[in-house]
Amino acid sequence: MSRAFVKEDAGSAWEPPAEQCRYQVVWPEGQGREVVYQSDDLLQVLRWMSDERRPRLELRDRSGVLLACV
Repeated sequence: MSRAFVKEDAGSAWEPPAEQCRYQVVWPEGQGREVVYQSDDLLQVLRWMSDERRPRLELRDRSGVLLACV
C-alpha cells in the first residue's frame, strides 16, 4: 500500500472523517458533553428524547448550538 494512504502514527489505512448528523443529543455540560444519539431527522430525535426513562439531555445542531433541553 502506498504511504500516502497510511496514517503516520498508527500505521493503519486512512479513513475519511465520519459525517456528523444534523441533530445531536448530548449529556449536559457537567457530564462531559458526550453525544448519546444523533440523526438527520428532527422528529425521530424528539421521539427518542421523549422517553420518560431518559435523564436530562440537550438537543444541539451540527455546529453545537443548543436547540432544546429535555
